[in-house]
Amino acid sequence: MKAFDYLRPSSVDEAVAAAGRPGAAYLAAGTNLVDLMKGGVTRPDTLVDITRLPGLDRIERRADGTTRIGALVRNATLAHDPVIARRYPALAEALLSGASGQLRNAATTAGNVLQRTRCAYFTDTASACNKRDPGTGCDAQGGVTRAHAVLGWSQHCIATHPSDFCVPLAALDAVVEIEGPAGPRSVPLDAFHRLPGDHPERETVLEPGDLVVAVTLPAEAETFAGHSRYLKVRERTSYAFAVVSAAVGLRLDGDRIAEGRIALGSVALKPWRAREAEHLLAGAAPTPEIFARAAEAALADAKPSGDNAYKIELARRIVVRALTLAVAGTPDRVPALPASPFATPSAGVSAHA
Repeated sequence: MKAFDYLRPSSVDEAVAAAGRPGAAYLAAGTNLVDLMKGGVTRPDTLVDITRLPGLDRIERRADGTTRIGALVRNATLAHDPVIARRYPALAEALLSGASGQLRNAATTAGNVLQRTRCAYFTDTASACNKRDPGTGCDAQGGVTRAHAVLGWSQHCIATHPSDFCVPLAALDAVVEIEGPAGPRSVPLDAFHRLPGDHPERETVLEPGDLVVAVTLPAEAETFAGHSRYLKVRERTSYAFAVVSAAVGLRLDGDRIAEGRIALGSVALKPWRAREAEHLLAGAAPTPEIFARAAEAALADAKPSGDNAYKIELARRIVVRALTLAVAGTPDRVPALPASPFATPSAGVSAHA
C-alpha cells in the first residue's frame, strides 16, 4: 500500500479544508476504500478521518415530517431503528440484504451512497479501465460482462453501481446534503450519481473537498409505507451483490394506484428511476397486466453490453414480482431471507430486533 498522510479534523469545516488538497480522500468505516487502497486501485496522498466529527451519527425526525440520516449512521443502526422500519420498510429491507452482519455494523450511510463499482476490470489494475485511469480503454467491452450494465452505459464504461441502500433512496426522492468549499448544498439522489458518458471517472456531482453530511427523506416518502418492497436477485442468497434489484412503493386509493415509485439496482452506473413506468401505474388498477406494462416501460431503453441480455428479462420479472408483493401490503416482519423474491412474510424475523 502506498504511504499516505493521516489527518483527523475536529469539525466539518476543518475536514472540508483538509480534503480540498490534491490527492485527499475522506475515510469513515473504510469498508470499500481500504480494500481499494490495498489493491492499488485507489492511491490517496492524504486520508481525512471523519469518524470523530460531531453530529454526523444521528437520525433526526423533524417536525415537518422529513427524516435526516447523518453520514456516519451505521447501516445496522439504521436498519434496526423502529421508526425507520415503520416509515420506510423498503429501506430497512435493502439494508438488511446488503453485505454481512459484520459489515453492516461498520458501514455508514455516506459510505454506502459513495460505493464504487465492483466491476472486476476496475478492481484489477492489470486491466484497462477508463474509470480508474481515464483514456486507457475499457477491457470489460468484449470481456466477461454477465454482471454489467444494460441501461445508461457508454462505449467508455459498462459498470454498475453496487448499492442496495441507494435503490429505495432513489425511489423515495431522497436528497443528499453536502458541505464543501463553496458552502452547503443539497442534491436529489437521483441527480447525485453520474452516468458514464465520455467521463466515467466522474462518478458523482461532488467537487474536491465536498463532504456528504446527511441524506434526507421527504415527508411524502412515508405515504408508501403500507405497500413498499425491495427485492434482490443474487447468486448467493446469504449475502452477495445484486444481479438485479428493484425498490417499489405504491400509494393506493381504493381499488386504484394513486401513485407508484419504481427504482432498479445493478442495471446501470447509478440507481435507475423508472419514471415512465411510474406514469403508467398512476390511476390504474393493480393488475398483472399493468404490472407487465410497467416492467416493459422500465426496461424499454435497455440493451445488453455483451453477454448479459438475460438481465433485461430478469429485471422485468423482478419489477412485476415487487409490484405484486407491494400491492399485498408491506409485511410486519422482514423476511428471513431479506429482499429475496423467494421469501414469504410468514418466514420472517422482526425488523426491530
